[in-house]
Amino acid sequence: MQSAGRSSAWQWWVSGLLLLATMINYMDRQTLANLAPRITQQLDLSNTQYGMVEATFGYAFAFGSLFFGVLADRYSVRLLYPAILIAWSAVGFATGLSRGYLSLLVCRTLLGFFEAGHWPCALIVTQAVMSRGNRVMGNSILQSGASLGAILTPVVVLGLVRTNPDPDAWRLPFFVIGLIGVLWAVAWLLVIKPGDLKRETPPLTAGESPSLPTAWLGKILLDRRFWALAMMVIAINTSWQLIRAWLPKFLQEGRGYTESQALLFNSAYYIFTDVGCIAAGVATVWLVRRGFQVHRSRVLVFLGCSLLAALCTLAAVLPQGWLLLGILLCVAMGTLGVFPCYYSFTQEVTISHMGRLTGLLSFIGWLASSPTQTLFGYVVDRTGSYDPNMAILGWAPLIGLIAFVLLWPHHPETEPKSDAVTAPTLSPATATAAS
Repeated sequence: MQSAGRSSAWQWWVSGLLLLATMINYMDRQTLANLAPRITQQLDLSNTQYGMVEATFGYAFAFGSLFFGVLADRYSVRLLYPAILIAWSAVGFATGLSRGYLSLLVCRTLLGFFEAGHWPCALIVTQAVMSRGNRVMGNSILQSGASLGAILTPVVVLGLVRTNPDPDAWRLPFFVIGLIGVLWAVAWLLVIKPGDLKRETPPLTAGESPSLPTAWLGKILLDRRFWALAMMVIAINTSWQLIRAWLPKFLQEGRGYTESQALLFNSAYYIFTDVGCIAAGVATVWLVRRGFQVHRSRVLVFLGCSLLAALCTLAAVLPQGWLLLGILLCVAMGTLGVFPCYYSFTQEVTISHMGRLTGLLSFIGWLASSPTQTLFGYVVDRTGSYDPNMAILGWAPLIGLIAFVLLWPHHPETEPKSDAVTAPTLSPATATAAS
């Protein structure tokens, strides 16, 4: 779908704005991880406490996904989206004022809650402005903003704190990065005009009654595709979020790299996540043009990315050196490359309730993966090593793909209809909605 009167290039300008929004989202999120060694030392936090701070971010993100998923379906995303972005930017700024474990915990919780609103809004936008064949590419551009934000954050942190011995030097990056969101909100309102993202409500057929507000939930829960996506998002979110949160500490405390070396490598790491993300979109488009079915193309690309992510097991046994860093760059490409495929799978299920579906899946993914942050820190405190955790993380995407393939029904490919879920086609064996 594309807004009436808009040029074909307009959808790519919108994708660029979504990329920048994701970039800001990850800059606010990654500032803590990049400064974790300094912050945990000044505030006297154990690895278990740091894991709890990241876990509460995830719990809040889970509930925020549900909350903003409903809001995104009910209200104008044109206005809701910038309001959410300004809110999380303000919380990011306030994080720099933290004076202890409790205040850091509160700020991180609020950040997770408001940042959750980005994804339902963004996926509604890509679904509205992109054709079905271009959605993986559009979602790749959207997701690549995570890499761009994660690339820039270590550079900003390094430029602002570098070798500054002041115990409070870590606060300045939170202030600087927290101010960026206002500029994006202005640009968004200039590019997206009223009516651009309006979604049509399907007309009722003869004798049909309006559905209850929660009727969509029952249909979704009876759809095998929903459970396939739930297994997939738990798997990919666990691997991505744990590596995101712990990589700087793994490099500095687990492999002996200096702060500057670790921050510079973090930038390189996220350059490669961006490469993987964009490559996933390009590969899918190439396979489709070569005659592969859209769904099969996405599965093949997801498989390739999963195999790259599994190399994390090898990284866990390697010492400091170029081979370790090279393997981690391969892991980077794989762990983010799976996301555009996942987003495109979700867009096959519904149009009218895309925000609710995205929010519900995000809720499940974050609620399931967040406890592993505390567990990760506990294992490090008990063993003194990051290696056991790193050894198993990379296999999560492949496990998620296996579950997805087993659960996703095999039906002719169709564009989703503008209702709660695609009109169901029931068979004696499986009461599942048609794909």
